Amino acid sequence: MKKVVRIKNLDCANCAAALERAVAKIDGVNSVNVSFIGEKMTVDFDDTKNVIDEIKATAKKLEPDWEFIGL
Repeated sequence: MKKVVRIKNLDCANCAAALERAVAKIDGVNSVNVSFIGEKMTVDFDDTKNVIDEIKATAKKLEPDWEFIGL
């Protein structure tokens, strides 16, 4: 399943890269791309696993102020 979600409060390109690396390590994520300029994340994942909650938890560990719209 592929989703594109907006990320509010994404402050810098380094934060976007850190989020991309962390989400890519989650079991069930096939691919991920985080755009700092576009303030969005495109993620392709196995929809038979509970990947959404893991993405949110991983992101909260990196930056509690991020807000995902559409995830």
